[in-house]
Amino acid sequence: MERIRRSATTLGSLLALSAFVSAPPPLDAQSGPGTENGEWRYIGGDAGHTRHSPLDQINAQNFDQLEMAWLWRGDNYAPFPEPTSRSTPLYVDGMLFTVAGSRRQVVALDPATGETLWTFREPHTTRMERSMRAAYGKGVAYADVPGRGGVIFISTPGFFLWALDAKTGRPLEDWGRPIPVEGFSQTGGVDLVEDLIQDWGPWQEWRARGERFDPEFGLPRELGMITSSAPPIVVNGVVIVSNSAEQGYNQTRIENVPGDILAYDAATGDFKWKFHVIPRPGEFGHETWENEAWYRTGDVSSWAPMSADPERGIVYIPTNPPTIDFYGGFRPGDGLFGTSIIALNVETGERVWHFQTVHHDIWNFDNPTAPILLDVNVDGRDRPILVQATKQAFAFTFDRATGDPIWPIEERPVRQSTMPGERLSPTQPFPTRPAPYDEQGITPEQTINLTPSLREDALDILDMYSWGPIYNPPIQMGHPSGLRSFLSCPSGATNITDPPSADPETGILYVSSARACRAERLVPAAEIDRPDDIMTTGTTLSQYAVLDRGQFSGPQGLPIYNPPWGKITAIDMNTGEHLWWVATGDTPDRIRNHPALQGVQLPESTGNGAAPSMTTKTLLLYYSQGSGGEPRLYALDKRTGQRVGEIDLPGSGEYGMMSYMHEGRQYIMTQVSGRGLPGSLAAFRLP
Repeated sequence: MERIRRSATTLGSLLALSAFVSAPPPLDAQSGPGTENGEWRYIGGDAGHTRHSPLDQINAQNFDQLEMAWLWRGDNYAPFPEPTSRSTPLYVDGMLFTVAGSRRQVVALDPATGETLWTFREPHTTRMERSMRAAYGKGVAYADVPGRGGVIFISTPGFFLWALDAKTGRPLEDWGRPIPVEGFSQTGGVDLVEDLIQDWGPWQEWRARGERFDPEFGLPRELGMITSSAPPIVVNGVVIVSNSAEQGYNQTRIENVPGDILAYDAATGDFKWKFHVIPRPGEFGHETWENEAWYRTGDVSSWAPMSADPERGIVYIPTNPPTIDFYGGFRPGDGLFGTSIIALNVETGERVWHFQTVHHDIWNFDNPTAPILLDVNVDGRDRPILVQATKQAFAFTFDRATGDPIWPIEERPVRQSTMPGERLSPTQPFPTRPAPYDEQGITPEQTINLTPSLREDALDILDMYSWGPIYNPPIQMGHPSGLRSFLSCPSGATNITDPPSADPETGILYVSSARACRAERLVPAAEIDRPDDIMTTGTTLSQYAVLDRGQFSGPQGLPIYNPPWGKITAIDMNTGEHLWWVATGDTPDRIRNHPALQGVQLPESTGNGAAPSMTTKTLLLYYSQGSGGEPRLYALDKRTGQRVGEIDLPGSGEYGMMSYMHEGRQYIMTQVSGRGLPGSLAAFRLP
């Protein structure tokens, strides 16, 4: 069966492909700063997070000849078993830099052999233990700092910032300020919590009661919890630090600390500015918080990576919803800057522009990946753009200098809630172009129909749930209708584990997606609150909270949708047209041999879920699985989507891969997880 599926409208597909072939790219189109000379200076390759390397020593003709040069074991840095690491190494000045384990230990490696050159580990603290994202550090940041040379910056699970000499791993002398915790270096670090809360009302009330700050424990549980997930980003001598809070589907109490964005001088560690992600009185957007919810509600963190335009001096922040997923009755209003893209002036922290991709987000539809920056040509006009791939399968596209939508974005009516106390936004933003790149919502016509029996079973399953279009409102368990729960579709078309990539030379976006629904069961928060759990924060119980993830599946363990259940779509960002799509990996044996599918002619690939990707000069690379579930790295011709090669991996990959040129040889670096190799790295090169 043909591996490549064209868009549904034949004429539209031909026009899109024609535009892709004939439209000239902007004259100055090139990779953003960070991948010159075979380097990879940001976790997304360049400052625009395109995950693109212009290298071409490895190509379609020799990809199958790749051999593993070395394997670096991450399980030496943390107890086993351990959640999968999501770190993407940097390659700068002949060295690799990454993090490992739940302590987020910084490691420098020899690029040719994988030999460990130096490590840095922050001393143990209780606040590190309280981090729910400790093992998911995505890497480090690098900058050439005048008078300092190469410097590695790391934000840790305990929410400290460190500046390390890139050659030795030692904390910088005369940088930052002393941290009064036993075993900590008294130079080279900053306690980020202090700058986050110093002017925050609930903290000032806490201090007024005579309470003291314990830097070993961190933020008092009554006030919230803050950690980090993505590394800082350094732009024009400024270190911008993001953060993360407890996942919204694990929260039961309404208080939390806002995830304000912090900035520091890269040369000195001096605090520069803070941006309030929950606007305070007199600030832009404050009116979007009703019932004084701005004062007690928190989160709105930027747990996904950031991107930046150094030339324009702008950093781009993707955010997640305010406290508690699936119920927001205690925080009426749209709630800026929750689930938004925020463009900030790097030097001052002032808002340049913003766009809220979900109003009053209760669906866990946070922006899960870094915004991608490209220079394209739209209707004959060169445009600097930002494109944000989302869990909803939208690709929101803006002029990155002004925030103006490249194509119209319409506010359309959505269903309203029947949950007690809940008040949803009457509308949500829908991009008119590009079209959604995967299924949204669910109807009987969208359910699996590979056999009549499966379709009948799928309809029976739908009858047990509240279903409908995207932004389907939640219902509580014990709903008068007798329905089990509600379906949220998609469950997360694009997510942090499978970030998109792009080609700066052509303006083509390659976005991976998974096709699935989820069911969340809402119950009174008092029934599931865990007051003795060190991870529980806040004091006031929400009216409702999430009991569990619902364990939703389609008929006989198959997905509720028709395949493909995972695919990669190529979108020409010069026109907004879909060019082609391919299903990820190969049809698994568990699907091909499924009892309900005996005698059914299946495609070569039904898709293995979403897949992390990157691009090179000629190739699109992605992780997925072969028919037997074996992990593989696939190579596609990025112009056509045709598969041109594949190699076995020692373990499955998640989130990141990268490429670099060291001593005249190109390497492909992949993450490796599973098979007893959690958080490991494998480097491949030609013989």
